[in-house]
Amino acid sequence: MRIHTECLICKSQKIKQLSDYYESKGLVKCEKCGFVYMEKIPTIEDLNSHYETYSYSSEQYLSPLTIESYNVLLDEFEKYRKTNKILDVGCGRGFFLTQAKKRGWEVYGTEYSPKAVELCASNGIDMKTGKLSTDLFNIKDFDIITSFEVLEHINNPNEELKHINNLLRKGGLFYCTTPNFNSLLRYYLKADYNIIEYPEHLCYYVKKTLNSLVEQNGFKNIKFLSTGISITRIKTSKKTSSEKLISKKNTDELLRQNISRKWYLKIAKYIANLFLTLTNTGLTLKGYYVKK
Repeated sequence: MRIHTECLICKSQKIKQLSDYYESKGLVKCEKCGFVYMEKIPTIEDLNSHYETYSYSSEQYLSPLTIESYNVLLDEFEKYRKTNKILDVGCGRGFFLTQAKKRGWEVYGTEYSPKAVELCASNGIDMKTGKLSTDLFNIKDFDIITSFEVLEHINNPNEELKHINNLLRKGGLFYCTTPNFNSLLRYYLKADYNIIEYPEHLCYYVKKTLNSLVEQNGFKNIKFLSTGISITRIKTSKKTSSEKLISKKNTDELLRQNISRKWYLKIAKYIANLFLTLTNTGLTLKGYYVKK
């Protein structure tokens, strides 16, 4: 078994086993910068075996509320539109890029799974297979590069950010989301938290470590959010429910739909997310970074 002997962000060799998470999960923490990650380095066989279980189908449920959130995000991206090109790293089934394409963007994506690449390409997305590399696209060509729930899957974050920097034009925007290791759910569920899973998730960020990673690779943070609580995630972590994390009828989606229909619940959601961002305890980290 191969293991990491230095921090994946700052390269310090002052690494300690993370109390309450090492024996059962294999997590370690850098004593210098505080970054948390899996000590074990997955083999290609580990990754191939794991990701072969992914089901890439055009029939997977896409919530109308998720489409709305994509378009709110795309509204924010409009002021960066110059080359008219947007790249989504690890774009899955291409749901976000499909919405961007409808708004006139030239859309590009990468995915590890050949099945996902084939599906996205059939929807008019210019796709590349495998991990991100500067060689895949023209350098300094993109207005926007997005990374939705991807950074936690890779154990070469500095290399990833260097490629993103090379591909993004100066003044372009990098937007990313990733699970928050400082979330209320992790404190409540501890080692039962099923986001902590090898080899699905290899890196675990908080605001400080995510900003440190991105900023040391030539970016400036202009906006940062930490939002969301998942009842479905609590139930599945505690094994009291087998409902899917993405579903038309799971607890989270039904709650989202109920909130969307009542103005006072929308206000309550806004206040809750404001509190989560101020305390950096939301389920998800969302960072907006401009290339210097």
